[in-house]
Amino acid sequence: MLEWIGAVFIVVLMAILWSTVKCFGDGSQSTLLLQGLEIPRRESKRSTERRDSNSGTGTQQKPGGRDESPTVALICKPSALANYLLKHCMTFCKQLRIPKFNWRVSSSLQTIIGAVWPYDCPVHFIRDHLQLSDDGLVALDWAVVGAHHKRRRTSSNSTSPILLVIPNSFGKITRNVLKLCEAGLSHGYLPVVFNRRSQNGTPLSTVKLQQFGDPTDLREAVRYIRYRQPAGQIYAVSESTGSGLLLSYLGECGSSSYVTAAACLSPIFRCQSWFENGPTWPFHWALLLYQKICLSRYRTVLGENVHVDSLFSRCSLKEMEEALFCQSGLKETLVEGAGCWDTYWESNDPLRDIDEVAIPVLCVCSQDDPIRGEPRATLPLELFESNPHFFLLLTGHGGHCGFFTTDEGSNVWSHQALLEFFRATNDFFTAEERANLAARRRGLGGAGKTFRHRSISTCKNVPVCSHNIHAIYNWQRSYTR
Repeated sequence: MLEWIGAVFIVVLMAILWSTVKCFGDGSQSTLLLQGLEIPRRESKRSTERRDSNSGTGTQQKPGGRDESPTVALICKPSALANYLLKHCMTFCKQLRIPKFNWRVSSSLQTIIGAVWPYDCPVHFIRDHLQLSDDGLVALDWAVVGAHHKRRRTSSNSTSPILLVIPNSFGKITRNVLKLCEAGLSHGYLPVVFNRRSQNGTPLSTVKLQQFGDPTDLREAVRYIRYRQPAGQIYAVSESTGSGLLLSYLGECGSSSYVTAAACLSPIFRCQSWFENGPTWPFHWALLLYQKICLSRYRTVLGENVHVDSLFSRCSLKEMEEALFCQSGLKETLVEGAGCWDTYWESNDPLRDIDEVAIPVLCVCSQDDPIRGEPRATLPLELFESNPHFFLLLTGHGGHCGFFTTDEGSNVWSHQALLEFFRATNDFFTAEERANLAARRRGLGGAGKTFRHRSISTCKNVPVCSHNIHAIYNWQRSYTR
């Protein structure tokens, strides 16, 4: 154990020194790139000027008269909702105190602090173990404030919105996740963290592990949440590689996702390429080591169907994923045949059904993300330019799930931004519903063009479950501690 701790310390130290030297040398390049990516394909010069004046996404004037590059840019396709967000959310973004030239600019420092730095969180969790239709187990951790509320359950009649948090695919509950739950509670949400099979202390009751982009378990968990809290709207937030699961779920379920709006913090879009190329080597090595440590707990169980010695001798994330799901892997998740790696990603690529997403999705990304990689190669700008449901909030500095402000205490501005996004989208759709209702009362039928709001209405009007829910799932069993 001491050897592992020493190795991690050396990697962290080298990452800090490397990123500190690099971030100040590449600052001007990052600024120029942000200018180049800022809201492409504008309709006309007049609309551009109007948008800049409303949202502040254009260049800003310093007191001395020199132009200063924007710190935040919103990239999206023009729509009624986009105009509403530009008017309301970007006003909020202009008030953010985003660091530019201090220690918080270091992308690796922000990434490391957001992932592993200790945090004395006042939030406690009540765990529900959910037994799935194949007898597998996932865990739902409901956030509460204070130890004296630790055994208190939220009433099923509560109308408070649900904040469904999906951590990274490695199962690490980071400082970023804890602060997000804390922020959600302070804004009236009921945060609940989704834990995959075998992750974060969840028992592995079957030999089946969850594939990277398989939303089957998440679909059952969302149905359970709707069953437990039928009156509360669901807002989903994913972190890092966990965004692959959220995007897969939203694409497969479409307008029946039960989710009102979603946000992805530092998402990985081109996942196959990311596994093949990997992040920068210190982070690649740390992620690989963490995955091996977590899987080593189930070494005996996995040994029934996996060549364990071969599994733990792998030297890259791609090789680990292949060993688990492509080469003599678990029988229930085995992808057979030639070119199984490509076949695996045909059914696990988060963007495979992206055109079916029917709710607003905000993606918060940083150009200097050391884990995602070069923005021009890893950010699908064409998605945000052509799909009215996707919005990219792009900043020059922030690292991977960092996004610290200049305030003391390392506050995270991305959490406030996504909660403001949820509030704005809810206000927008509420106003749309009222306008349509008023039009119908006037006999106009409400046939005006809207932002595909029927996708939200369809989700809300669908019954909690169209079949006998107790005949399929075993939620009434006692798996709660």
